[in-house]
Amino acid sequence: MAPPPHQRALLLFPLVFLLLAPTPTDAWGKEGHIMVCKIAEKYLSEKAAAAVQALLPESASGELSTVCPWADQVRWHYHWSSPLHYANTPQVCNFKFSRDCHNSRGEQGMCVVGAINNYTKQLYSYGQKTSYNLTESLMFLAHFVGDVHQPLHVGYEDDEGGNTIIVHWYRRKANLHHVWDVSIIDTAIKDFYNKSMDTMVEALKMNLTGGWSDDITHWENCENKWATCANDYAIESIHDSCNYAYKDVEQDITLGDDYFFTRYPVVEKRLAQAGIRLALILNRIFDGDKVDDIPLQVQ
Repeated sequence: MAPPPHQRALLLFPLVFLLLAPTPTDAWGKEGHIMVCKIAEKYLSEKAAAAVQALLPESASGELSTVCPWADQVRWHYHWSSPLHYANTPQVCNFKFSRDCHNSRGEQGMCVVGAINNYTKQLYSYGQKTSYNLTESLMFLAHFVGDVHQPLHVGYEDDEGGNTIIVHWYRRKANLHHVWDVSIIDTAIKDFYNKSMDTMVEALKMNLTGGWSDDITHWENCENKWATCANDYAIESIHDSCNYAYKDVEQDITLGDDYFFTRYPVVEKRLAQAGIRLALILNRIFDGDKVDDIPLQVQ
């Protein structure tokens, strides 16, 4: 009997290893993933937007952002996807694919960088006869591009990306990983944006046409033009983990205004970068003839 489609879709990821991998926590929260995809939607070319629309499930109501948290919602059912949300380093502030992109059994490619490259490769078969479930490939890719930009999803192996570092976020007990997934964003939405995620998204979009406009070309570029630049994104995240997430943090510390105001700009920038880069990947997949000849522009 043939394996189910979601298993066949993972060409390089043998199920026997995936079932033995540890389960990660969410990267960003639901809001973070939605914001990444709301930004990306506005930077899709016409051809890429049409392909995305064709692949989205009916439940998405035509909006990519609706399905961007999906990979977290199904990870309990799709146990094989658990190690694909993150990468760990051996307590060093650099990322090397050959050393760090593996599961707990040492299977190479079993990390967020390998997943981004794998699902990108699958989506290049769009328009051809394929055995891949390209709807799921799109939803996984959109989610994992967000994941790799959350700094602590490329963190230290010993503390599981900050999951075992217990802190207080103001008065609330949390772990450091959760602070970066959820707490910083929630605090910003409450304090700066009148409890409105959509208002925060609009502010990020304004920065992309304003203060960050000169940076976008740099965000688009990397040494690896083949597909995704995901290796570069992981390198950026471990640098941010060392320089911001882990810096001056110890067990049972209380993190308050000083930490929030110096780290929130990092979160804000990583959300924006993830949105821009997701759009770039999708434009390259679905509109490859044009994507490198024209600047990335809001539609």
